[in-house]
Amino acid sequence: MADLLRSDYIGDGLSEAEVAPTPFQQAQRWVSEAVQRAQTLADVPEPLALSVATVDEHGRPNVRTVLMRFFDERGPGFVTNTESAKGQEIAANSGIAVSLTWPSMYRAIRFRGTALPLGREEVTTYFGSRPWGSRISAWASRQSQPVSGRQELEAAYARYVAQWPDRGSPDDVPVPDFWGGYRVECDEVEFWGGRLNRLHDRLVFRRVSDGSLDDGDAWALSRLQP
Repeated sequence: MADLLRSDYIGDGLSEAEVAPTPFQQAQRWVSEAVQRAQTLADVPEPLALSVATVDEHGRPNVRTVLMRFFDERGPGFVTNTESAKGQEIAANSGIAVSLTWPSMYRAIRFRGTALPLGREEVTTYFGSRPWGSRISAWASRQSQPVSGRQELEAAYARYVAQWPDRGSPDDVPVPDFWGGYRVECDEVEFWGGRLNRLHDRLVFRRVSDGSLDDGDAWALSRLQP
């Protein structure tokens, strides 16, 4: 099976001469190119799919995929039920790693740092921009909790549909107290570019002083062996 699945990586990679002066500018460039490719070639089905790794109370890693809903010079961010497994794990240990991966482009970005709660105003503004059905499901799903079956989940959804019908307004559905999000305050950002013969490029920005992802003086660039 391994031989059948083996393929070489024919990406362009990333050189020190090509990399942007700050991790934010380089990440923004790659994210924009992934989104554009999703809209044209359609071989990047979820360009903002973000793998989120935390650790549980026993120190065991836990990873899942969400969507990156925020990205600026402060770092990548996502929304979630804060009482979910990831929310509880972040509350106990704010260390976090997240990654964006685009196999068809032979690219990935890894962010490591600290998870910081999003401000309530930011959460409320984003919640109002979600489709009405997604706002309803935020109430219906007690994320990570056991459920007897699909029927129970759909019954909960139906109850909230009756309670808050769609009237076409962003405030049709209130923001749950248990719904919020996190932004990753980064200490390290790695750019991986797949190359032939497994001689991949790995360029890493590491924090050397205070500053945003777009502050060149806050970061030092180095190369790792693949």
